[in-house]
Amino acid sequence: VQLVESGGGLVQTGGSLRLSCAASGDTLDLYIMGWFRQAPGKEREFIGSVAWSSGHSYYSDSVKDRFIISTDNDKNILYLQMNRLKYDDAAGYYCAAGRLRANVVTPRASCYGYWGQGTQVTVSS
Repeated sequence: VQLVESGGGLVQTGGSLRLSCAASGDTLDLYIMGWFRQAPGKEREFIGSVAWSSGHSYYSDSVKDRFIISTDNDKNILYLQMNRLKYDDAAGYYCAAGRLRANVVTPRASCYGYWGQGTQVTVSS
């Protein structure tokens, strides 16, 4: 699976931004698709993920009231809608894909074998 993120940029606190991840190379029904982020000097953080076939999703508590993951199954695009952005949301955002097993949507980064190159989100005050 090949993953290409886009949509990052500069946004003010309280604003919104939508990231996209174009996927190709395999049947996405076999996968879970997730978003992670990593800020300088910090560990990679799970944001949320979705089972492509069922739409079942799971979010990190830190973003679940502000961020929404959605899919365009016709275009094979994964989205991350980010609302009410905070300064601490600034990071490199990465799309990831992993094989779906037992219909479990997992936050474990080790379960995702495919990663995009990332897109940078900067939040200004």
